[in-house]
Amino acid sequence: MNRRITEQNRPSITIDEALKKWWGYDNFRPVQRDIIESVMAKRDTLALMPTGGGKSLTYQIPAMVMEGLCIVVTPLIALMKDQVDGLRSRGIPAVAVHSGMDSRRIEIALDNCTYGDVKLLYIAPERLATDAFRVRLRRMNVALVAIDEAHCISQWGYDFRPSYLRIAEIRREAPNATFLALTASATERVAEDIMHHLGFSERHIIRSSFARPNLSYAVRIVDDKYGQLLRIIENVEGTGIVYMRSREGCEEMAERLQHDGINAKFYHAGLPNLERAMRQEEWSSGKVRIIVATNAFGMGIDKSDVRFVVHYAMCDSLEAYYQEAGRAGRDGRRSYAALLATKDDAARVERLFKAEFPPIAEIKSIYESVCNYLQIATGEGEDGSFVFNIFEFCHLYHLSLNKVTSALKILEQNNYMTLLDECDNPAKLMFCCSRDSLYKLNVGGNDMDLMLRTILRMYNGVFSHFRSIDELHIAATSGLKRERVHDLLKILWRMHVIRYIPAVHSPMIHLNCERLPIADLYIAPETYRNRYDMAEERYKNMLHYTLQIEECRSVVIERYFGDKESKPCGVCDICLQHKRRERNEQPIEERIIELLTKGELSVKECIAAIGGEEQRVVAVVDKMVRESKISLSSDSKLKIIE
Repeated sequence: MNRRITEQNRPSITIDEALKKWWGYDNFRPVQRDIIESVMAKRDTLALMPTGGGKSLTYQIPAMVMEGLCIVVTPLIALMKDQVDGLRSRGIPAVAVHSGMDSRRIEIALDNCTYGDVKLLYIAPERLATDAFRVRLRRMNVALVAIDEAHCISQWGYDFRPSYLRIAEIRREAPNATFLALTASATERVAEDIMHHLGFSERHIIRSSFARPNLSYAVRIVDDKYGQLLRIIENVEGTGIVYMRSREGCEEMAERLQHDGINAKFYHAGLPNLERAMRQEEWSSGKVRIIVATNAFGMGIDKSDVRFVVHYAMCDSLEAYYQEAGRAGRDGRRSYAALLATKDDAARVERLFKAEFPPIAEIKSIYESVCNYLQIATGEGEDGSFVFNIFEFCHLYHLSLNKVTSALKILEQNNYMTLLDECDNPAKLMFCCSRDSLYKLNVGGNDMDLMLRTILRMYNGVFSHFRSIDELHIAATSGLKRERVHDLLKILWRMHVIRYIPAVHSPMIHLNCERLPIADLYIAPETYRNRYDMAEERYKNMLHYTLQIEECRSVVIERYFGDKESKPCGVCDICLQHKRRERNEQPIEERIIELLTKGELSVKECIAAIGGEEQRVVAVVDKMVRESKISLSSDSKLKIIE
C-alpha cells in the first residue's frame, strides 16, 4: 500500500525546489520523478535504470528533503569519491567510508554522521559488518538506505558479492528507513532476488525503458576487423571509444591507429593514476578523438557527445555490453554501437570464459600464495586491508592475470577476501624494536624525538602490528612540516627501526576473515557449479545476440532485461536490413497484385510471369499470405482477399 506523506511529516522543501536549489535543473526525467515520489511516500523501491539514466538524483534529492541521514551502499570507491566531492561542491554535507581509509578517519566520518549534520554517507559493503559502523548505526537517524549496483546482492547476478547480504541487517537498527535498490542490469530472476534479500514488505519495481532509440546497434562478422574499424572511424564524425579485452591490445591498437594518422590514445588500469586522469581529460575535452581502452574505462564518464563505441571482441555478458555500448549518444543524437567479430571468436571467447573457472585446488593454491605475498600469518588478518600489486604478484608466482582475477572473484563470492578497486591507501608503520630502545636513538635531533612522542601518543599497538597513520595529522600535532615527518620516517625505515609503507594509490585486498590453513578453506562444489552455469548462461545470451540475424538488436537486449513489450528500434543493422529487403520486395508485391487482379494464378504461373529469382518471389508470396493480402485456394491458386 502506498503510504502518503501526511501534513505532520510533510518536508519543508519540495523535491522540485531541491532540484533547482542544489542542482540548478527545472525538471526531472519522468522515471526519476516516479522513483523519488515512491521513496518520499516511504515505499521500498527497486529501480531499474540504464547507465546514464540519472540514478544518483533518485536518492540525493530525497536525502535533502527528508529528515535524517541517507546511507548509500556502493562497492565503487572511485565513484564514491567523485560523488562526495560533487556534493560538497554544492554545499551538501557528505562523507565516504571504505577500506582504503585508516580507522581514525573512518571513526571521525561515522561520528559526524551520528552527531553532525551529514546528509549522505557513502559506505562500502564490507564496512557494514564492522563494529565501528554497527555501534554508531544504532544512534544514527537513518531515513533512507540506497543500494547502488543492487544486482550484487543476488547469487544469480553477474557480480555477486556476499558482503551485500549484510545490508538487510540495517533494518534491525533503523526499522523506519526506506530502502531504494538501484541497478542498470537485472533480469527478472535477479530483481526478485534483490527484493527478497532486502526484505521488501511488498514487491515494488519501477522500470525505466532500456530502449535507446537514438543508438544504432550493429554486429559485423568480418575477416578484417581492423579494416572495418577504420571504416567506422572514417564514416562517423565525433569522438569514440574502442574497447579491447587486454592492456597489450589497447597499446598495440592505439599505436596502429596513430600510425594511420588517427588521433588516438590508450587507457587501462596499468597506467599511473595521474596519467589515466590526464588521458581521460584529454579525451573528454576533445583533444584526443579516440580512446582505446579496457573495461576499466567508463567509471564516472559523463561525456554526452560520444558518437560511437566499438567493441573489438565479444563481452562476457549482455549486461557488460549494454553498459559499455550505452556510453554512446547520451545527448540523444544518433550514435552507433558496433560489435566486431570473426567466425572463430565464439570458440575463442568460450575458451576465455571457461578459463575464468580454475579448478578448486588451483583457487586454494592462489589463496595461499596471496596470503604469503601479503605476509599474513595463519590466524591473522581478519578485517584487514592490504596494498596488492596484482601485476607484481602474477610475475612473482608465474600466474596469468586472468586466472588470478578469476580465482579472487570466486574467493570473494565465498566470502574469504575482496579485491578492491584502486584507492588512496594511507601510510602504515610498525616498530621493529622495543619502546625503551627508541629513546637511545641519536638521529634527527629534537625533531625525531618530537615526532616519535607524537606517534606514540596518537597510535596504539604500533609495536605489535601495522597501523595506518596520517602523516599530515602527525605534522599538524607535532608542529613539524609534512615533508620533515616523511623524511624522518624514511630514516627510521632505512635503520630498520620501523617497517614503513608510504601512502600509495593502488588496489587493495580486504580479508573478510582471518587467514585459514589451506586444508580449512572450503569452496562448496555446488556453489562453484552454480556460478559456472550462470556464467555460461550469460555467455550464451551474448553469443545469441552476436550471431542471430533476424531479430532487432534492441528487442533482444530489452527482452533480456525483462521488457516483454519492446518494439523494433528501426535503426539497428537487423532493422535496416529488413527495411532494405522490404524495399526490394515492394515491386514484386505490386506486380503480384497487378497479375491477380486479372484472375487467379498458381505460384509457378506468378514466377513465370514476373521472372527473376524464384526464391525471392516465393518469399514475397509467403509474406503476403501471412499478412492476409492474398490467399491460396484448395486447388493451389492465388487470389486477392477482398
